Amino acid sequence: MLQRLALALFAVALPALACAETLPFPIPIVGEGGKPAAPWRVAGLPQQTKPFTQFSVVEVDGVRALRVEAKESYGNLVYPVRIASGSAQLAWQWRMEKPIEASDLRTRAGDDTAVKVCVFFDHSIENVPFADRQILRIARSKTPDTVPAATVCYVWDANLPAGTTLDNAFTRRMRYVVVRSGITPLRQWMSERRDVAADFVKLFGGESPTMPPIIAIAIGADADNTHGQSLAYVGGLVLEP
Repeated sequence: MLQRLALALFAVALPALACAETLPFPIPIVGEGGKPAAPWRVAGLPQQTKPFTQFSVVEVDGVRALRVEAKESYGNLVYPVRIASGSAQLAWQWRMEKPIEASDLRTRAGDDTAVKVCVFFDHSIENVPFADRQILRIARSKTPDTVPAATVCYVWDANLPAGTTLDNAFTRRMRYVVVRSGITPLRQWMSERRDVAADFVKLFGGESPTMPPIIAIAIGADADNTHGQSLAYVGGLVLEP
């Protein structure tokens, strides 16, 4: 059981940490031949056999964006960064084209997101509860990449009300904030801004009273559990003080 849960943490493994950045820090949408270029990196499960979520760099209504398409697939696109602890705001734009109406983030069978924007933290393992700590150590022992001890994901969900917060159905090391709810509006750019420090404390405050350093931003979508399909766009990512 521990090993099965540890596999869920591989999905947020990331390469060697970037140099420290100062705020504001725009996260560039860069690509070669339509594919996201380094330091963006696609991350999935170890020895993943299911399809990977597809990411490409496009322009939509004059906005340079990441196209995120899931077809019974799983995957995250990770951008390593280093932002000191303390405070940070995250701003972005996103646009839903095709939601996953069968999603139910409260269950493993329904744990699919049509689009999510995630923040990975360099959270001290000593602050992690004992059972989670053991799972985390198993995950870290199986990869040379960094496996974060805390992740906050902002999601656009078809069903749960905006403002809902909950643990990922597979691992408590990832926690969700439902920012947008419902299957409308479709095909419209929506702008978001989140106080990342406040959200971290709300979700992980029992483990740390302050936000630890940010070590990556990720864009993701998955439709493997519901066997569905989704399409969305994300752009305009900026980390601000």
